Amino acid sequence: MARILILSTAADALGDTGKPTGVWYEELATPYYAFLDAGHEVKVATIGGRSIPIDPNSDVTGDDAPASVTRFRDDADAKAVLENPSRIEDEDITSYDALYIPGGHGAMYDLAESDISAKAISTAWDGGKIVASVCHGPAAFDKVKDKNGDSIVKGRKVSAFTDSEERGVGLADAVPFLLETRLRELGAKFESVDDWQPHAVADGRLVTGQNPASSDAAAKEVLALLG
Repeated sequence: MARILILSTAADALGDTGKPTGVWYEELATPYYAFLDAGHEVKVATIGGRSIPIDPNSDVTGDDAPASVTRFRDDADAKAVLENPSRIEDEDITSYDALYIPGGHGAMYDLAESDISAKAISTAWDGGKIVASVCHGPAAFDKVKDKNGDSIVKGRKVSAFTDSEERGVGLADAVPFLLETRLRELGAKFESVDDWQPHAVADGRLVTGQNPASSDAAAKEVLALLG
């Protein structure tokens, strides 16, 4: 059994726009259950232990809802995690085998800007752990350096929410930066497929997925690395 720490955004607004945001439900729920169902221990944390807001655009019900979202919504233990996550500051990152960061636009605010999350991610990376993320989650890599002082994405194959997809949802002018562009600027070998199609990339211990539809594929890459 491996130990997996999920680091989620706790940001609930798109900057100064007043528009609500948060974690994208599918990107949290799908890997959460993929890891649990594989027999691994899963813990969820945020900066300061703040509760986790769900992006309302991802809080879908009925036939349109991913199975993992419906399951999470009906799971009292999972719902409790949203209200009372662990404080990332209190976690011994080296005691985990993998660190996974779901997306949602919220990640572009608290996780991308935080020295606390950057330290947690760099500690995991330098400690030889798997570091994984999906969609907007790789925004959390913006300030993350390895022990040599280089960005952890420099020279590595990476995917994330594309500039084209951002323009497609009409938020290219609202977000603090375009994620694909930023990752390229950091030296990543950015990879993508057509908008909204599933795509996950594993480059050594670094696993990334392009969009919400890539959550399952990214989780499977993590499980494969865990063996």
